[in-house]
Amino acid sequence: MQRVVVTGLGLLTPLGNDVPTTWDGLIAGRSGIDHITSFDTSEYEYPIAGELKDFEPEEIVDRKMLRRMDRSSVLALAAARQAVADACIDLADEEPGEVGVVIGTGIGGGHLMIENQQLLEEKGARRVSPFLITQMLPDTATGLIAIELGARGPNMAISAACATGAAAVGEAAEMVARGEAQVVVTGGFEAPVRPIFFAGFQAMRALAQHDDPQKAARPFDLERNGFVVAEGAAVMVMESLEHAQVRGAHIYGEWHGSASSNDALDMVAAAEDGRGIDIAIRKALRRAELGTGDIAYINAHGPGTLLGDRVEAQAIRKVFGEDADGLMVSSTKSMIGHMMGASGAVEAMVALLACQRGIVPPTINYERPDPDCDIDCVPNEAREADIRYAMSTSVGLGGHNSAIVFGRWEGE
Repeated sequence: MQRVVVTGLGLLTPLGNDVPTTWDGLIAGRSGIDHITSFDTSEYEYPIAGELKDFEPEEIVDRKMLRRMDRSSVLALAAARQAVADACIDLADEEPGEVGVVIGTGIGGGHLMIENQQLLEEKGARRVSPFLITQMLPDTATGLIAIELGARGPNMAISAACATGAAAVGEAAEMVARGEAQVVVTGGFEAPVRPIFFAGFQAMRALAQHDDPQKAARPFDLERNGFVVAEGAAVMVMESLEHAQVRGAHIYGEWHGSASSNDALDMVAAAEDGRGIDIAIRKALRRAELGTGDIAYINAHGPGTLLGDRVEAQAIRKVFGEDADGLMVSSTKSMIGHMMGASGAVEAMVALLACQRGIVPPTINYERPDPDCDIDCVPNEAREADIRYAMSTSVGLGGHNSAIVFGRWEGE
């Protein structure tokens, strides 16, 4: 088995359209959540979300191509370009078949499908775009990225609801580990801040309700009442250690293990006994050949829902036992919201950077402790710490769970 390292990062979040800006915002404890500006929200009760700011799609693709593409694919392409540029690698020079693309989404090209459904109803079948089918698929982004990069290796889109991003990164790492590819571009993307999706989440009574947008997302707080929808993308370049060292690449950190599981219970509610997420955590630790005492930090799923936060916190307590007392567990969704299929990849990246930089982003808006969430959630202020290994956990509709472990690169 090959060792797997991360050599490039690309990121779009409500806090910034690159890694440095987003990271600085997270460490400062800033919120990127605000009132929705992209559509008329007069019929919505609490129209708040994490929208990208100053993001110009025309800078990513030309106007002709932009008319054909779903916004979600544009986000994925932008983050992938950042990651590849950051890795300082020309993938066209790699051996044919040795470069893969594994990027996930929970929804895919929903915008384009809705727009064309409206055209069909209002103007007839002849007005539907000939590009609809190829541009609305969950794997459209992976195909577009492969075409642009000349990546002829394994290519797939993974979908596991809100655990998608972490599941995609985990599968990409396993591909490299087993020698199926030497380089894989991987991550997650989503653009769910649209009327139909927002209305659907509102109908579920799943959204945070607060008059102040920046205080709406409050994971683990006693007065939490729901999550905040957000858009974004996170992509990283993973390589075999040998490949990275031969080309003299900068290494952010090393992947050590990951795992996925399912609650096998309900399409919405998490299992109250934590029986799904605890399996993913245990299996990821086993794959990494680490014990609970080795993990210093978990970037939790922590969406801010009453049940979800409690189940996750109690599952961590259950798995880590006494080691949970010294474990830092923060939710960056408190600042950037819930990016659905992108969240797991964003949060895995944060765990990786926490190892590299020795500092943990906080959980903001934490004002009243919940006795059912008995963890150190790094309240309100970032914390410097010596972090050799960190984990990220993700939970999704349909009972999906993922956990992933990264470690600090020490030049071994």
